Amino acid sequence: MSTPADIRLRPVEPSDLEKFFTHQLDPSANHMAAFAAKNPADRGVFDHHWHSILNDDGVTVRTIEADGEVVGSILAYSSHDAAPEISYWIDRARWGQGITTAAVGLFLEEYTERPLRARAVADNVSSIRILEKYGFKVIGEAQGFANARGAVVRELELELS
Repeated sequence: MSTPADIRLRPVEPSDLEKFFTHQLDPSANHMAAFAAKNPADRGVFDHHWHSILNDDGVTVRTIEADGEVVGSILAYSSHDAAPEISYWIDRARWGQGITTAAVGLFLEEYTERPLRARAVADNVSSIRILEKYGFKVIGEAQGFANARGAVVRELELELS
């Protein structure tokens, strides 16, 4: 792993959405995330999704910058009556550089509501390791259909108390 860049979280700006859209077009990133849009290239679906996120007071969302470049997003959202969940997406070109690990740490300093949950496809070892580094523990698992894989996958449910 390379040395982490200068990582910063900041509020999402409208111009960030173009980068987010480009990031989520990557087939390998979609495969790893698994639960992505059925057609990531559908800009209307993407715009609707982000409009909902940015206009929901129950969502805390930040842009992740590395050395001043927009490289992803991280957020926490409420899920029905359950504990809030954390979710993040990093440009695949920046994987393996410590950016995600640093961004999760910064976000957890800002977003202090606990318990906080996370979900990851069981074979997304890197994401699971990052979450476990910050104290998330596996509390269960589920199976669901993953659009990006066209198959049912096993997903781990994790929680930070």
